[in-house]
Amino acid sequence: MDMATLIPLVGLLLGIGALAGVLAGLLGVGGGIVLVPAFYYTFSGLGYDSPELMQICLATSLATIIVTSARSVSSHNKKGAVEWSILRGWAPGIVIGAVIGVLVAAQLRSTTLQGIFGGLGFTIGLYMLFGRNRWQLADEMPGLGLRSALSTLVGFLSVLMGIGGGSFGVPIMTLHGVPIHRAVATAAGFGAIIAIPSVIAFLFVKIAVAPPWTVGAVNLPAFLVVIAMTTLTAPLGAKIAHGLDPKPLKRVFGVFLLVIAGNMLRKSLGY
Repeated sequence: MDMATLIPLVGLLLGIGALAGVLAGLLGVGGGIVLVPAFYYTFSGLGYDSPELMQICLATSLATIIVTSARSVSSHNKKGAVEWSILRGWAPGIVIGAVIGVLVAAQLRSTTLQGIFGGLGFTIGLYMLFGRNRWQLADEMPGLGLRSALSTLVGFLSVLMGIGGGSFGVPIMTLHGVPIHRAVATAAGFGAIIAIPSVIAFLFVKIAVAPPWTVGAVNLPAFLVVIAMTTLTAPLGAKIAHGLDPKPLKRVFGVFLLVIAGNMLRKSLGY
């Protein structure tokens, strides 16, 4: 790959990383929902399209989320917005679901994972467009039985999408009476709980065709380029979240996500 092509691609990743960091702090959706398609198109452009490409995208996205989540939670915690009791209660199930997610993802082809990402992404996009903060199912978070099932499902689906869990965690919390700002702050902590065990597992996944400097399924150059930006911008997103109504941006991002998810679905169907 010549420098005339490589430099714009690196520039694109820097821009995407900056956006992903802001979104992680601002909306609690996790930067992975932007990073996975960005990695896919970048690696495809570099000529590394293969039946295992999506595993690399998921694993590399999750690796960046470890850093993004830590910075975002730290920023939110300084404002006293993180519900640590929720994180402690949900962590065991999330970890179990994340590990199962890696075992399943390692066996699936890129087209199948694209379809899963597209379908779930489309659903999340619709929720961002039409969801309302006033929607509520209960006044408190689920008890042990339902929490165990939901937390495992959050970890599992998040790994299959390469995201930090905020896209599932924020709706679950707001539907159970947690104020939106506290839900966003707490959901940022789901990222590290999901990403750390899953990335460790992805390091042992064997990939036949991978870009240079890929360890297991984690591509180190893409990881480093992106965290250089997300580390800077995640605290900015958290700061904006506490001083700005994110609803208009959430609607715009919902439309953007529908387009990205729809394209993933199209590619998974071979069109």
